[in-house]
Amino acid sequence: MLFIVDFDGTVAPTDTVDALLERFADPAWHRVEEQWVAGQLNSRECMKAQLSLVTAERETVKTFLQSVAIDPFFAGFVRYASTFAEVAVVSDGLDYPIQHALQKLNIPPIPVYANRLEFRAHGLDITFPHTDATCMPRSGVCKCAVARSLNVDRGLSTVLIGDGRSDRCLAQSADYVFAKGALRGYCEDKGITYTPFDSFNDILAVIKKWDTALFNKAPREKPCRLAAQ
Repeated sequence: MLFIVDFDGTVAPTDTVDALLERFADPAWHRVEEQWVAGQLNSRECMKAQLSLVTAERETVKTFLQSVAIDPFFAGFVRYASTFAEVAVVSDGLDYPIQHALQKLNIPPIPVYANRLEFRAHGLDITFPHTDATCMPRSGVCKCAVARSLNVDRGLSTVLIGDGRSDRCLAQSADYVFAKGALRGYCEDKGITYTPFDSFNDILAVIKKWDTALFNKAPREKPCRLAAQ
């Protein structure tokens, strides 16, 4: 079994990118966000434009990003899930705050797939090591592609845990979906079966009742075809 876990809004109750922009960016980042929501920009264009508006000293930004709070039940989830499955954090956010947040936890090492934050002398930049040419939403991190790469010739059942836009495509092909926030509404609109959650304590309560043998079947895989709107 393979757990694909979103970070911002899921592992971290708040969106770390939005918090960073609210604190350090020119207010014009809101206009960029509106253009993305309207479909005028894709995810990569949006994030690159927004981060270019951040002006703060490097150490100040680093300190801020290292203070990200996470769900208090996440560590317990990882410790339990790792006894029978693989767990990966896959986020269309920034790698720096994710890596620092996970280093503080007493959990088995888990891989992180996220956009790479780069510190410059007078601001920030971003690169996209986990994008995919076939990703129709043009996400910075194509979660469908990451899930496929982790599951090549392995036949693992895929469990998605997420809350927002970047989780929509994978929600269509995952074998099991835990959803909160906007992802709940999307699943309902598209007729995707899901289990709602508010914290990882809710998820733990569910997976502790699972007979994991039931998930030993070939997963459903689809290319990333979800439109960006």
